[in-house]
Amino acid sequence: MRARQSARWYTSRVQPALKARVRGGRLVLDEPTNLPEGAEVTLVIADDDDLSDEEREELYRRLRESVAQMHAGQLVDGPEFMAKLRSRS
Repeated sequence: MRARQSARWYTSRVQPALKARVRGGRLVLDEPTNLPEGAEVTLVIADDDDLSDEEREELYRRLRESVAQMHAGQLVDGPEFMAKLRSRS
């Protein structure tokens, strides 16, 4: 799969995680979403992790940077990348 095809596959199939809270027995999203009306979602109860606030912000910053690179077409083809790694050993 070429890099641009990979980007289209990723953006068409991966939806960013949404946060919700239980209020009055109902799940209420913490932020707006652009999901289409009637879209079905799967909810998973989040476990706490061991990240500090600073570590979590760094993670989110790097993820935003990665998404921006993807949108700019700055991608690496996965199979080509793995072949280069294997050739180094």
